[in-house]
Amino acid sequence: MQTYPSPEDIQEMKKRGYDRAIIADAEETLCLWQAMKDIQTQIETAFADVVLGDGIGLREAQGIDDYQSLSECFMWRKKDEKSDWSKIPVQDLNDCNSSLCFFDAQGMRFHLPAFLIADLQGKWRFDLTFRLCKMDDEMQQFHLLNKAQREAVQAYLSWVVSDRDFSLNRNLILKVLKQGYWSH
Repeated sequence: MQTYPSPEDIQEMKKRGYDRAIIADAEETLCLWQAMKDIQTQIETAFADVVLGDGIGLREAQGIDDYQSLSECFMWRKKDEKSDWSKIPVQDLNDCNSSLCFFDAQGMRFHLPAFLIADLQGKWRFDLTFRLCKMDDEMQQFHLLNKAQREAVQAYLSWVVSDRDFSLNRNLILKVLKQGYWSH
């Protein structure tokens, strides 16, 4: 996903003597940077008080994917973040990318905002949209999301589909935004 320079980035470009045309191009994208920050804030607000509870954790899900024993998965769970999804390092999200397929509904609700924000910031190295655009009958992982959380995901998907550098799954995203799970 394309990232956009922040006002601080632009100030730094000016200090370092970047070409005026490059700075002007960066300034033209400030509205896009702000829109992306607004979506990030919407996600942070919607998921602010979510905890993992009894849900499947990030490393625990990776253990499930790796066919590890229950005791091994339990050991991974002990290391998982359970109370503040924003503390999960992006590197852990990338290292455990297949965990998205193994979360239960509580695990998905807890981890989803971390994945969404990492992608908005251009730090997520994989495709998140395919998981969000599965068929309605396969959306059990998302059934615990409340209205504000679903709207935050809708805002993310609308942003992704409008990104000029993003074409993967564009038609699928448009379809689910109009008539799929995220259209409710």
